[in-house]
Amino acid sequence: MIPKFLLVLFCSFFAGLVHAQASFVVVAANMKDAFIEIQNQFQKENKGELKVIYGSSGNFASQIMNGAPFHLFISADEQYPLELFKKGKTVNEGTVYAIGKLALVANKGKGITLDDSKDKIADAIRKANKIALAKPELAPYGRASVEYLKASNLWELANSKIVYADNIAMAAMFVTTGSADIGFTALSIAKSPSVAKQISSTELTEGYQSIKQRMVLIKNPTPDAIRLYDFMQSPKAKEILRSFGYQTP
Repeated sequence: MIPKFLLVLFCSFFAGLVHAQASFVVVAANMKDAFIEIQNQFQKENKGELKVIYGSSGNFASQIMNGAPFHLFISADEQYPLELFKKGKTVNEGTVYAIGKLALVANKGKGITLDDSKDKIADAIRKANKIALAKPELAPYGRASVEYLKASNLWELANSKIVYADNIAMAAMFVTTGSADIGFTALSIAKSPSVAKQISSTELTEGYQSIKQRMVLIKNPTPDAIRLYDFMQSPKAKEILRSFGYQTP
């Protein structure tokens, strides 16, 4: 028989483990700057431990399908969360938390000027030696970029110059570092202060389907993951998202 004082110690120990359980949150790369602000606001009142990982939505979806122990998936599109729901990996269908937009960016040192006219964009593509794009098979904004180029009859002009990045943040980094002259990225990244000082940009409003971004709770979420999911739909979070160029539902 276990002595009573040891039983109390064991119960306290395991209760502490449950209370201290970290919440693993995976976030699409286009959301990084906005999410940092959202997390800061959230953790003013919620002190639980959040482990946040940024990357491509496609990679995260694949990892979740293979049993990765994540609790909340904040995707850059609807497709991946809905596929996970159909496979029984999520609590429910989740919800759309933001609608994103594409931007074309150019390194300020390359002498390429931008505006949103098709002729000016075609001229920028002709002048560029390399064009950064997120892999369309992994990144929803990469898919939207290809869709835009094809809808604008610019794909053949750009195709041979494209260098692919694993996610949309890396595509922007290729441009800020000068590895690519121009690139397609999320408007939210183009508006980030650290990026904006190194690039010029123009918002692309047509030629691609609306980029609805959905989030889902993975089966057996932590209480903090549930609270964060709810906070992402709050007026404060929506205000932050709009400040980074997103529309909110």
